Amino acid sequence: MLTILHTESSTGWGGQENRTFQESIGLKKLGARVIILCQPDSMLGKRASAEGFEVRTCRMRKSYDILAIKFILKLIRNEKIDVISTHSGRDSLLAGIAGRFSKRKPIIVRTRHLALPITSKFTYSFLPHRVVTVSEYVRNYLIKEGIHSEKIVAIPTGIDTSKFSPEKTTENLRQELGLEPDIPLIGTIAILRRKKGHHILLDAIPLILQKIPEAVFVFAGDGPQKENILNKIHTSGLSDKVFMLGLRRDIPEILKSIDLFVLPTLQEALGTSFIEAMAMEKPVIGTDVGGVGEVVRDGINGYLVEPNNPSALADAVIKILENRERAMAMGMEGRKIVEQNYTVEKMCEKMYALYSSLLKDKTS
Repeated sequence: MLTILHTESSTGWGGQENRTFQESIGLKKLGARVIILCQPDSMLGKRASAEGFEVRTCRMRKSYDILAIKFILKLIRNEKIDVISTHSGRDSLLAGIAGRFSKRKPIIVRTRHLALPITSKFTYSFLPHRVVTVSEYVRNYLIKEGIHSEKIVAIPTGIDTSKFSPEKTTENLRQELGLEPDIPLIGTIAILRRKKGHHILLDAIPLILQKIPEAVFVFAGDGPQKENILNKIHTSGLSDKVFMLGLRRDIPEILKSIDLFVLPTLQEALGTSFIEAMAMEKPVIGTDVGGVGEVVRDGINGYLVEPNNPSALADAVIKILENRERAMAMGMEGRKIVEQNYTVEKMCEKMYALYSSLLKDKTS
């Protein structure tokens, strides 16, 4: 049995932690033994424990934490770890060093989840045997930074298409908000950070309302920009047009309820929220940044617009809302793209195949 150790020094919960969690579930289904190493107060640890995973906790106080390295070395030896899969900067360094010093010589794979500049080439070029990126965009960025191309493989994030399924989901948001069935409803689901571009959509909404005055917008999510967004909604006179839903657990139901998904992000490694909306057969509008263009195919399953351009964003929204048949066709295309490229099963099969091939090369 293949024994995989996932390491994560981040304590929060976002796309990165969710991918690690979904990977763990999928790899376990494929017959691997999965152990998750995280900080004692980690959200991933809590979710993984609830799911029945073997979870180990260790303080990872700094990048060169000798006690943490010793803990991981012992874990590798006692649990006979074959593969170490690292995810954040700190655990990639600690687990990478431990893996390299271990007599078991486990395979080390680092996943790069973000579209941000890297801070340490060492944890990409020397410590891991392979680097996995969530998009071709991030892969190409690492190559430009001097990481050898043959060392990097893009394996895009997949989603659970049985959870994000139009047939298995009921619509509830319109009733909750007291909206008529034919009111155009535009949704944005993202953490409330400035780089997600909520402020750009708020600048576009008055332009959209000039053409489609009955349109209503919902923002699902929480984050540091909450007060700024609320203030902008109020000062723009949009309080009866933009509803803040807060942090929600019923994302498939929200996506089922909307007509169109919009996220004018300014920075994105891939854009899992687009994939989730596409799986729910919704047309999507994104900005031509990072890996977004790999999932949003302009004119096929939605539109790609220039970043930080409220006017272009408004035009794209109006274009979709004014042609319901085209919108439905785009939604159907989106679901097809997800089924072909972005399922959690495909992601896990590719990760398992990568681990297996690296272990085979090691022993041959």
